[in-house]
Amino acid sequence: MNLEHKNSVYFIGIGGIGMSAIARYFVAKGLVVGGYDKTKTGITIALVDLGVAIHFEEDVKNIDTQFLNAETTLVVYTPAISKDHKELQYFQNNGFKVLKRSQILGEITKHSFCLAVAGTHGKTTTTSILGHLLNECNVKVTAFLGGISENYNSNLILNGTEVTVVEADEFDRSFLTLSPDFACITSMDADHLDIYGDASELIKTFEEFSEKLKPNGKLFVKNGLPIQGITYGIEDDSDYSVEHIKIINGSYQFDVKTPTGRLENVKFNLPGRHNLSNALIALAMSLEYGLPHPELAKALASYKGVKRRFTYHIKTNDLVYIDDYAHHPEEINAVHQAVREMYPGKMVLAIFQPHLFSRTKDFAEEFAVSLAQFDTLFLLDIYPARELPMQGVTSQWLLEKIEHKNKKLVQKKELIEAILQEDAPIILTIGAGDIGEEVKHIKKALSLAY
Repeated sequence: MNLEHKNSVYFIGIGGIGMSAIARYFVAKGLVVGGYDKTKTGITIALVDLGVAIHFEEDVKNIDTQFLNAETTLVVYTPAISKDHKELQYFQNNGFKVLKRSQILGEITKHSFCLAVAGTHGKTTTTSILGHLLNECNVKVTAFLGGISENYNSNLILNGTEVTVVEADEFDRSFLTLSPDFACITSMDADHLDIYGDASELIKTFEEFSEKLKPNGKLFVKNGLPIQGITYGIEDDSDYSVEHIKIINGSYQFDVKTPTGRLENVKFNLPGRHNLSNALIALAMSLEYGLPHPELAKALASYKGVKRRFTYHIKTNDLVYIDDYAHHPEEINAVHQAVREMYPGKMVLAIFQPHLFSRTKDFAEEFAVSLAQFDTLFLLDIYPARELPMQGVTSQWLLEKIEHKNKKLVQKKELIEAILQEDAPIILTIGAGDIGEEVKHIKKALSLAY
């Protein structure tokens, strides 16, 4: 990317998980970085500690003067920001170079060997596994992650610029700005219907993404998806397949069938068949890149996961507390499968915060089925994110659709007391909103009570 005349980068929505990774990248490159976000979080605090200037009130007057020179400042914004945002409008109307997050990723990856991970589920975990495998095999890689890696305590792996690993985000058709060398598609379940209208349009856009590969590029697809490519799957006839699965001391051990042979007794520590699938495609892409089997197997065994992806906060014989980012019915199904596989026969309390009014409305029937699988269910109010309320779409409305004897709507201020009253051996918090901010309080209360 040509930044010859740019020495500063200003981010609008800098606290977003994807935005903050790019901000970290530019800090590491020696540029001056600043930005706006509406909320102070652990992510923004960490950026400030790196020397990033951040303010939290939307006003051009709050922008540091060093970012007000159109010749020297690049502006990056998240599509989650309103088009009416005062700072965004200022930069757009005053001659600044203004790019979406996806456009800047496209520019950064253009001149490297790019591995892109697409799909409606599994992007963040797969990307972080892939970045970890490459890094552990001493590849000169930069990986932009959509979550905080437990191995690196960061959403950026920076070990060189020959190879880049990115999430190819289907939201707002952002992934169409990429031109990867290798790409995978993990899933194409209907989502973001506020953008696409219906599932067929989403599938068409994934097909369009598959055509963005560079010449001689390789496309990997989950077996069963309606797009041609190198296939992967679990215990099936895919080009890459997981076989002979065992659970030993809470971890998976398995073999991997490849087009040219097999890897035996591979170990992976994350629960759930969905995570096995994520590990498999990361392995497949790494093998096709040319990395050696023994080093990859060792690296996979050392992978610790991503925060808020089936993250254990308490794990004792009497009590298990897990937090997960799942916000789509299929993701909730995956969490349910994982917890039942690891803790068969134990009662599970699930606390779910719906994310977006539109998603709640579009998938109400599917949410009702997926949430009914848990033994006890608490529902929090819908987290609006970028949306205004929709008439009639509430958590109470969703709750009434769920056929379950042990269900109730709970307010945040009553949540800890309600959890303690249940005395459940397995507790899950699930959702992509600010439910993650409650985790530390729940963990503290449970630790004191048990």
